[in-house]
Amino acid sequence: MNFTYYGHSCFSLEIEGRKLLFDPFISGNQLAKDKVDVNAIEADYIFISHGHQDHIEDTVSIASRTGATVVGAWEVMSWLQQNGLQNTHPMNTGGAKRFDNFTVKCTVAQHSSSMPDGSYGGNPMGFVISSAEGSIHYAGDTALTLDMQLIPLWFNDLNAVVLPIGDHFTMGYGDALMASEMMQCDNVIAVHFDTFEYIKVDHNQVREAFTEKGKSIYFPEIGKTVDLGACFGR
Repeated sequence: MNFTYYGHSCFSLEIEGRKLLFDPFISGNQLAKDKVDVNAIEADYIFISHGHQDHIEDTVSIASRTGATVVGAWEVMSWLQQNGLQNTHPMNTGGAKRFDNFTVKCTVAQHSSSMPDGSYGGNPMGFVISSAEGSIHYAGDTALTLDMQLIPLWFNDLNAVVLPIGDHFTMGYGDALMASEMMQCDNVIAVHFDTFEYIKVDHNQVREAFTEKGKSIYFPEIGKTVDLGACFGR
């Protein structure tokens, strides 16, 4: 299972020969400038956790170019259709769907959601992606929530969880530690950090906190692709 980071909360997973892109925000991210060519990103599916600009900005351009199926809340999909996309698949929290050779389960995220024009963005959500290659949970933008205790009841062998750690607008790293315990997964991939002044974090401090709890946290590098098994020493 290959993981490629494009900055902020945007990343892709290559699973079962399919390329899954999450929360495309590249053009407006200064940290991704000169590191990522948004016009070269490939995708078979695009998953949108919620409607905020820093999670949806490049969706229309990438989906139009690649023909990717875009998946997310009904309201987000309706907005994208109004902006020229037709290949969309609406879902909502609690729902599950089999796509090709992988399954998607939509999970609860405690956050807000509005579209770039201020219209209603429906419920924010996360996604558990599961296939024969393994399972990974992207929590989306979220606070710590007790709903995370449900994840291991559905998926008791998560390879990794992708969590926001920047605090201020989402959970911070302390709550991310608690989230990983609730989800019974020791391997955390950090997202939603350093992009803006509000969410800058001390990487060493975060790593030390995770190490003390016997857990691993990976700070992905923008533009870099890694094998998740190798990343966490498997």
